[in-house]
Amino acid sequence: MLDKKAKTAGVAGGIQSVDIALHLVGELARCDGPVTLSDLARRAGMPPSKAHRYLASFIAAGLVVQAGRSGKYDLGPAAMDIGLAALARHDFVNRSADSLPELRDATGMTALLSVWGTDGATVVRWERAPAPVITSMGLGTTLPLLTSASGRVFIGWSPPSAIRERLAKELELAKSNPTLAHREDFNEASVLALRESIRAAGYASVDGRFIPGLVAIAAPVLDWQGEAQCAITLIGTDPASVQPNGKAVSTLLDFCRNHSVTTRTSN
Repeated sequence: MLDKKAKTAGVAGGIQSVDIALHLVGELARCDGPVTLSDLARRAGMPPSKAHRYLASFIAAGLVVQAGRSGKYDLGPAAMDIGLAALARHDFVNRSADSLPELRDATGMTALLSVWGTDGATVVRWERAPAPVITSMGLGTTLPLLTSASGRVFIGWSPPSAIRERLAKELELAKSNPTLAHREDFNEASVLALRESIRAAGYASVDGRFIPGLVAIAAPVLDWQGEAQCAITLIGTDPASVQPNGKAVSTLLDFCRNHSVTTRTSN
């Protein structure tokens, strides 16, 4: 398995031994913690003796460390330095904003980017579709948490402490004026259920009840902690355009995934 991949990379102009080495350290990075030689070799698809030789070089370079008694391997300080340098150079918002016209063109829908500001989810980039939607929203608009797709993204992927004050205000408003809540029973329990459903789906949506005549879907661009750095939203007029298995949803999710930091997962 590994040798075939390495050969393919080598034909494309790479150095086979470097490809193998990077594959091995990549597997180590995807582990949830220190791992034994045999487990790491199995994950990487190579004999333990071969993996050991590469690991010895990584240890010498500071990319890998080996625990004393357990003998397990983990990422070393040099790997951490590289990771921190990469994170420092990853400008989530500007990179996503620069690509927003491509998302608009791919979906034919108006696309906007929101960040969490002092008063809530704030629109900082707006790319109108060829057939623009009629709405009072624009740059600088602050969107509600409970009744906008953009706001719901921050319910799903922001630390609770970051949105607590704004959420409390909106819950109190919904309680005192059910018309503004469009007769939804918004309370702490329902918000928790909403958060779980949004995270399970990977995106948030609202229908024409909240924005008359418009539908919207939104997904997060995530940082290395799995928190939303910004929300990317698509707005249209056709409810069929935002069906769960439709093109707009899959395109939006792919866009946000490509602009997020890939979090470590275990196999």
